[in-house]
Amino acid sequence: MDLQRIVGQTKTVGFQVGVRRTFPISQEKAWELITSEEGLKLWLGESTNIILKQRQKFVTKTVAGEIRVVKTLQQIRLTWQKVGWQKPSTVQIRFIPRDSNKTTISFHQENLYDSNTREKMKVYWEEVLDEVRERIPDFM
Repeated sequence: MDLQRIVGQTKTVGFQVGVRRTFPISQEKAWELITSEEGLKLWLGESTNIILKQRQKFVTKTVAGEIRVVKTLQQIRLTWQKVGWQKPSTVQIRFIPRDSNKTTISFHQENLYDSNTREKMKVYWEEVLDEVRERIPDFM
């Protein structure tokens, strides 16, 4: 019997969601924006000191986790556990150059608990990317 999966449900990593947007900035500027203190605050939340290095743990007002992969200008991968969640999820951010002045920033999250959590995180990442768009003039 083949059970039908719900949108965003995978065979092995629970629910997942991906949100991406292309911005009129270089890959370097996109990286700078997302990894700056202000940028980190946008997607991780309020914190005193987040260090983007492998095996570095972090805690903000709303999220805790551990940095797993940092490939400068290309990718960040980390565990992500919101306050109240029973288990962490995995978030991956990619910086995909489209040409010298356009970059796609992609947030992908897996190991989400259920479809409701998936929908909440989809809205969250869309709002983050809206905020990124607002901050682009500061990074030109």
